[in-house]
Amino acid sequence: MGENKPFGIKDKLGYMFGDFGNDFTFILSSMILMKFYSDVMGVSVGIIGFMMMAARFVDAFTDVAMGQIVDRSRPGKKGKFIEWIRRMCGPVAVASFLMYASWFQNMSMGFKIFWMFFTYLLWGSVFYTSINIPYGSMVSAVSAESKDRAQLSNWRTIGSALAGTVIGVLLPLVIYYQDENGNSVLSGEKTMIAALFCSIGAVVCYLLCYVLMTERVKVERKTEKFNLGNLLAGLVKNKALVGIVVASICMLLVQLTVSTMTTYVFPNYFGNTTAQAATGLVGLVVTLGCAAFTVRLSQRFGRKELAVVSSLFGAAVFAVAYVLQVTNAWVFVVIYAVSYIGIAVFNLICWAMITDVIDDTEVQTGERSDGTIYAVYSFARKLGQAASSGVTGVLLTAIGYSQATAFEPQVTKGIYNLTCLVPAIGFVLLAVVLFFLYPLDRKRVEENSRMLSEKHEVIK
Repeated sequence: MGENKPFGIKDKLGYMFGDFGNDFTFILSSMILMKFYSDVMGVSVGIIGFMMMAARFVDAFTDVAMGQIVDRSRPGKKGKFIEWIRRMCGPVAVASFLMYASWFQNMSMGFKIFWMFFTYLLWGSVFYTSINIPYGSMVSAVSAESKDRAQLSNWRTIGSALAGTVIGVLLPLVIYYQDENGNSVLSGEKTMIAALFCSIGAVVCYLLCYVLMTERVKVERKTEKFNLGNLLAGLVKNKALVGIVVASICMLLVQLTVSTMTTYVFPNYFGNTTAQAATGLVGLVVTLGCAAFTVRLSQRFGRKELAVVSSLFGAAVFAVAYVLQVTNAWVFVVIYAVSYIGIAVFNLICWAMITDVIDDTEVQTGERSDGTIYAVYSFARKLGQAASSGVTGVLLTAIGYSQATAFEPQVTKGIYNLTCLVPAIGFVLLAVVLFFLYPLDRKRVEENSRMLSEKHEVIK
């Protein structure tokens, strides 16, 4: 599997392209899907939010099932995990494109809701799961060194930021049109074409990931009989995993609420889609800026400790924005940029944190289950996505948002308040969870790394 190739820039670039591919479809969904089905297809935001939450119950089975499949699979020509990226890149891209079928715009509401549910489950619960679980689990097989895994976490987040920039900057400039009243309205046909280009981009990025990366660490194939009861009991007792699971739900509540609400607050409240496009570039710039120092800070102070501080900072910025009740779109872009530091720092270190959890689990139990633990973590992130979608859908419904009321002053003011308050609350919850529930501080992570290094030396 290429054991003699040293870890280096090809691995970092490859892992970056992997999440670039993931987020070509994931960010498109989290940013545009609710807006597409509410404004183009005429589906209630409450129904859309319910669908996104209901899909997570399906993911409870598909994520864990895929984790087991990965842990029990035989290594292919290039390794145990990376072969899945080559196999599933086409299906996930096609399923993503089908979610934005604007040619069904004039079909009955029942059919549109059916199509929405069917394609969303096919994309997210089946094909995206089948590529994302092995992609995330791959880190442990690429390198056994903690510092290398931290670098991969950084480069993964850079890939996500690049995808967010491509989608966040370009899409608002091309998928809206001005109606007779001068309002910025989403175009179904242009959204569908944009989704096609995103699907093509995803396949290209996945194949680059497959070509560039090397699995060096042999991860044994699990052969013992699967026992769901024992698995669930072990996971519930795993305090580190429970902590990172709850923290990820809070983080996704923040990040995806911000992402979704930008598609409402800029065209509806500010009336400025150009400023909305600028937020996509802001996300990349802030992420790259934070990437320059995040690894060094996390090594000095600890990943948990750094995440707590950055979360409280993000909460404070959004709270200030709510108090100020900003009316200038470009001032809000600046506020968005400053607040994004809280999102960027956590995203840059969270993938290294899950490998810390995997290491801690091995220390506590003597067993290593990269695929299964990552599957549980991936499911938690989807719960965060569901929480964001569900909360956003319910709250938009509560303020009276619909196709007919989208630009009424009372509704647009409510959109602004939601854009500030929900992320602020989510950031506070994230900091509390990390501080009180997640046990892997700097000292414990370093001790686990030392113990595993000694264990693996003995095995050699």
